Amino acid sequence: MKHDPQDFHQRLEAHDDQSINPSANPSLATLIDPTRRNLLKGGLGLAALGFFGGGLAACSKASASPLLNFTSVPLQFDPQFDQVLVPPGYRAVPFFSWGDAVEPGATDWRPDASDDWQAQLKQAGDNHDGMNFFAFEGEEDRGLLVMNHEYVNPPLHPSGVIDQSRPRPLDEVRKEQAAHGVSVIEVRKGSDGQWHRVMDSPYNRRISMLTPMRLAGPLAGLEMMKTASDPEGLTVLGTLNNCATGVTPWGTFLTCEENWHNYFINRDQQDYQRRVSHKRYGLATEGTSKNYAWETADARFDATPYADQPHGGHVNEPHRFGWVVEIDPFDPGAQPIKRTAFGRFSRECAALALGEDGRMAFYSGDDARGEYVYKFVPSGRFDAANPRANRDLLDEGTLYAARFDADGSGQWLALVHGQNGLSAEHGFASQAEVLLNARAAADRAGATPMDRPEWATVHPGTREVYVALTNNDGRGDKQPTDAANPRPHNLHGQILRFNEQGGDPTATAFTWELFLLAGEARGARTAGGEPMPANLTGTVNGDIFSSPDGLAFDAAGRLWIQTDYDDEEAPMQGMGCNMMLCADPATREVRRFMVGPRGCEITGLAWSPDGKAMWANIQHPSLSYPASDGRSRPRSTTVLVTRLDGGVIGS
Repeated sequence: MKHDPQDFHQRLEAHDDQSINPSANPSLATLIDPTRRNLLKGGLGLAALGFFGGGLAACSKASASPLLNFTSVPLQFDPQFDQVLVPPGYRAVPFFSWGDAVEPGATDWRPDASDDWQAQLKQAGDNHDGMNFFAFEGEEDRGLLVMNHEYVNPPLHPSGVIDQSRPRPLDEVRKEQAAHGVSVIEVRKGSDGQWHRVMDSPYNRRISMLTPMRLAGPLAGLEMMKTASDPEGLTVLGTLNNCATGVTPWGTFLTCEENWHNYFINRDQQDYQRRVSHKRYGLATEGTSKNYAWETADARFDATPYADQPHGGHVNEPHRFGWVVEIDPFDPGAQPIKRTAFGRFSRECAALALGEDGRMAFYSGDDARGEYVYKFVPSGRFDAANPRANRDLLDEGTLYAARFDADGSGQWLALVHGQNGLSAEHGFASQAEVLLNARAAADRAGATPMDRPEWATVHPGTREVYVALTNNDGRGDKQPTDAANPRPHNLHGQILRFNEQGGDPTATAFTWELFLLAGEARGARTAGGEPMPANLTGTVNGDIFSSPDGLAFDAAGRLWIQTDYDDEEAPMQGMGCNMMLCADPATREVRRFMVGPRGCEITGLAWSPDGKAMWANIQHPSLSYPASDGRSRPRSTTVLVTRLDGGVIGS
């Protein structure tokens, strides 16, 4: 098998998170008085943390958390580490891997990856990511586990190679498209006390890049959504780069399309330069598309305008991705729906906050360096007594982008035509243009460029919102440092948290603080004995980590943190393999709960209703996991974590 997984993922990383934000939105240091400005000048501006409810002081004290009742697992540095490590008293077992049978009639996965694309359509997709558990009504021991399949790895093919230097074989492209998307699988707790898959469940379902989906909301049927393949602009084939997720109060799954732009190319340089909907998102303009060169076999991914084709060919096809897709897991025949009112960007998640009166907000990050934090507020309210009335609540509402002011306050800037500079003279002829070009709208409105906003999550009791900012090596160069993003050349990232005014998810003002800066422990030294550079030093109270990505709260209010960094990079040598940690929001103590195999990202998290089972995803392991035999093809895998005594995870 000829492949180098680490090299492949380094190549994807190199273009996935490029900073392409051209805005000149001011540094927060220019928005505050000179006294506070001086605290932010130079170095890290860590003194500014004193403004925000504890900052360093809260993190400098050891704590005995009442929430974190497990023993930390150690860092793993062995380049041949090929397993999942959890604390004493726990076990983690492979539960669902790429290629496992999903739909009726699915064939068993072949270890040589010779399954064709028709087989892959019925099997688990690749690169498991965000997921949620949906219990059957009135049942705690039976539910549907629904998960994303973000993208594909070279071991998908027998050769272990994805060669973009020549036209791609259509069968390979179709297999890659089939391995994207979503899996729905039924799971049940057996008489042995363990969770198992229900292999013959009528709910088991695969959704892929070959699944028809309905466009809904403000952009459905508009000219900007029409293509030669879909002249009505109402039906999209497929969903891709599905990363994090969300759920609705009425029990549907929200999958979010992240780095979709890397699948398209526009070779008309003049058109590209004036087409904001392509340029502001960074489509390729020469060679092949950045991911997989599908356009060499499938014309939909060639977004070059062709005057001799209806609707310019597929120049509008990129407009049909970057949305929230709603899926009803309990109706296998229901068509997925792309909800365009949410706005279009490289969306990480749609984290729900639900008020007592039924008003809602969904929080999202735009995962690229220098992009923004958003929320979408539906116009209507959730009505538990009238489930049918809730089904189209996501088609009307207001999209906001966040401005984080340096005094710890913040504003939600409405991305609404006619407000905040979003007018025809500034390139926004209608609300449809605002939603299509949400990044450019946030530029104009004056949102704060952030250090790769990833997952958001909402505390189940307080509605406090936490956002992971993974890293930004361009901070201080391409974007100036500020209070929310205080470190130049920020390789380790940070976590922010904020409270909406009055605890109202629909409020337009909030207060915020830095929950922690990830990185090396204070006082750490380099291998040569020198003090660790300031930009690599964090404020973690407990076990160190880098690059927070996935975030989720369990029912007890524990904050779970998952990491995503290249474990071969020199600054990560003190971190070892990627990991999952748990934090107490009150004490800020952090403990390491899981370490994954070499080369992986740990992502996606779901719990059984009683909290006694946890599922987490091991994405793109580089050696031979889950077989861990040094020979087998590595497979992205969902692991099931339980306590040996049957207790609640983490307690």
